[in-house]
Amino acid sequence: MKILKTLAASAILSSALLSPLANAAEITWKVPSSVPEGSFFYNNFLKRFAGHVGDLTDKQIKVRAFGAGVIVPAFKVYESVQDGIVEAGHSTPSYLVNQDPTNAIFAGFPGGMSPEAMMAWLYEDGGLELMQDYRREKMGLHSLIIGIGTSEILAHANKPINKIEDFANLKYRTSGAWAGVLKDYLNGVPTVVPPGEIYTLLQRKGVDAVEWATPGSNLSEGFHEVAPYIIVPGIHQPTFVWEVVVKTETWDSLSKDLQTKVEAAARLTTMEAYLRFANADIKAMDKYRDFGTEIITLDKSVLSQIRGYGHQWMKARANEQTAKGDNSMNSILDEYFAYQKAWSRNSSVFVRDAD
Repeated sequence: MKILKTLAASAILSSALLSPLANAAEITWKVPSSVPEGSFFYNNFLKRFAGHVGDLTDKQIKVRAFGAGVIVPAFKVYESVQDGIVEAGHSTPSYLVNQDPTNAIFAGFPGGMSPEAMMAWLYEDGGLELMQDYRREKMGLHSLIIGIGTSEILAHANKPINKIEDFANLKYRTSGAWAGVLKDYLNGVPTVVPPGEIYTLLQRKGVDAVEWATPGSNLSEGFHEVAPYIIVPGIHQPTFVWEVVVKTETWDSLSKDLQTKVEAAARLTTMEAYLRFANADIKAMDKYRDFGTEIITLDKSVLSQIRGYGHQWMKARANEQTAKGDNSMNSILDEYFAYQKAWSRNSSVFVRDAD
């Protein structure tokens, strides 16, 4: 009997040695989102990220995802992480533009980079480091980009929009830099409501138009069922960024090995989600047409004018920051525009599928 007990103890010890993470302390992050649970963004960004973190860390880190309003309000995610209410949060820099317009560079703005250019700049040409060093570090946060989006639909609208003059007095649900451009240059009337309230607002004609996200994402929201017009392309938001922000102390407490694995999970999420968005977008546009929605494509002259306004608005905000003694927005914007020009100058080498 003593021999059997000794053999059993030996087997248990061997098993523990072969599975070093079995007894490792599990780390749990509560991560509230700015979007409702089960939504397109929630599933493709936060839930996908949570799964990858669990897999790549051998479940040593567990991400507990929560929809908007469950733990904190949709627009209080960043603040909740800074205050230590939760370990991390899922949101977009777009919701920080009013506090600090530098965030518009990373959130996407009218006339900004295409998704491919933005992804290359962030991951390969130092854009992500600029975001970390100049903005998130000052907030006491570490940023993990987990979503770079395809181009959005400019508007689901209750009235047609064909020319610049049609934006005047237009009651429009939006946020970020586009809200500023709409108000300052196009004489529109922007309003901001949480994502979960957009459908009802459009349905009840509380606004003339809304913008939310990409064709594939918007299809699941059902905006086309209550508004007869879709306006494209999404010059107001050629791409966008969503992130998971982690309190700096929480991030620094991780081993370098775990940090590397979580960073890998974030990048994998970004790449997979982008492909998922693009595939859904193509199929959604056909479904909108089949439903009978009228799709209005803006003329190039209108797009050019909006692009110019977007660049003017961004430069004006940067100059305001410089006047206050902070030149970092101007510095980052200069690098951004230089990369955008290089991409535009040389992107003719890429083949585009078009009729």
